[in-house]
Amino acid sequence: MNPICLVAILILLVGCTQVYSSEGDNSKDFKNCVSLCSSATCPRRKIPPIRRLLQWSCENECEYECMQEITETAKESGGEILQYHGKWPFVRLWGMQEPASVLFSALNGYMHYQYISVFKRQIADGYYMKKFYVWCCYIGVNSWIWSVIYHSRDFVFTERMDYFAAGLAVLYSLYTAGLRVLHIRKTFHVASWTFVCLVAYTLHISYLLSGTFDYRYNMIANVAVASINNVLWFYWTIMHWNKRPDDAWKPAATGALVSLFLSLELFDFPPILGIFDAHSLWHLSTIPVIPFWYNFLLVDAEREDHKERKGKKTMK
Repeated sequence: MNPICLVAILILLVGCTQVYSSEGDNSKDFKNCVSLCSSATCPRRKIPPIRRLLQWSCENECEYECMQEITETAKESGGEILQYHGKWPFVRLWGMQEPASVLFSALNGYMHYQYISVFKRQIADGYYMKKFYVWCCYIGVNSWIWSVIYHSRDFVFTERMDYFAAGLAVLYSLYTAGLRVLHIRKTFHVASWTFVCLVAYTLHISYLLSGTFDYRYNMIANVAVASINNVLWFYWTIMHWNKRPDDAWKPAATGALVSLFLSLELFDFPPILGIFDAHSLWHLSTIPVIPFWYNFLLVDAEREDHKERKGKKTMK
């Protein structure tokens, strides 16, 4: 079970939700507060440069202030804390809507970034999968960059790009799993597999952009791709259980860890201190999973390269 794939698919499923309204922003208190704030302050309000850069309008400022005011009143009176536009009332930082998720997404991306140089340095140049593993890091960095952007400011564009970047990571995980697990090496077979994946991704994005964004289809498509990927790695684990008892368990263990950490999402709660919610803690928990998986790939690459070199010598 490939955790890179799992991380990406779970970003898709729990990081970006199609929500146009919630109980909070539908309430009369909120609407009245925003209306009064906008009429009273917008003609003369000056928005700080950092927030203007993140496209905070005067109305957005009023919505944020009203949300925080209503939330504080609810806390003092023991009332229910509501969601607004599908999100908890986070305390923003420098204009970022969800600072904890931004920070932890950035740290996840940094873990992928670190291994670009590690893979280039430690994997033998002659090993066939080296370039694909390096690109896995690049694609991982890309997916987390868009997660940072999305959690900083939630717009239709940032949401879509988060979906597309995560979808690319999901499909690329399957692509590399096919190459590694099924030992695809011949030029024609590699080209064919590459063509199939490229066409699939192109058609997927084209369909999603062709009209109303189909969230349900997007979820089903990515779950299907992730499931195939997981089956491939599970097959690898079974086939190598006796041959490599010291590390054959790692793909399965990684998948189990990710599944365990995902349980945080089942216990959704208002953000602690207005910052840390279940989703941000989920992002925090995935940070150590990435080096665990990549270190397995490093060892696997070393063993496979040695085996291939030894096989070539034997043939001579």
